Amino acid sequence: MLSNLYKKNKEIINYLIFGGLTTLVSILTYALFAKIFLINYLISNVLSWIIAVMFAFITNKLYVFESKSKDKKIVFKEITNFFFFRIVSLIIEMIIMYVFVDLLSIDDLITKIIAQIIVILSNYIFSKVFVFKK
Repeated sequence: MLSNLYKKNKEIINYLIFGGLTTLVSILTYALFAKIFLINYLISNVLSWIIAVMFAFITNKLYVFESKSKDKKIVFKEITNFFFFRIVSLIIEMIIMYVFVDLLSIDDLITKIIAQIIVILSNYIFSKVFVFKK
């Protein structure tokens, strides 16, 4: 029964698993840069984004959307589309971070976690519709 449920919803379940891991990578690297190295929260956000996006591309390509293409043109298109739409979600996240932290004085780590929920949803839609089309 569970295997049937997994097979039926494999893409969404894998996205939740690897999206969760990507979020964890993003939050932990953000905390490392912002709280331990004391780097400005916006710069820390960009640094954590770079690391998380590299992790996300590999896991999304291989395990979530199972893109098997090795053709250089297709892989290049996947990479450029993936990064383009991740930049779009980064802009959304940066706006949320700025508004919540600077304008509303909400803790930056709490804001980072809230922003990640919006980013996860956006990124799934972008990847499904525009990046790893079947």
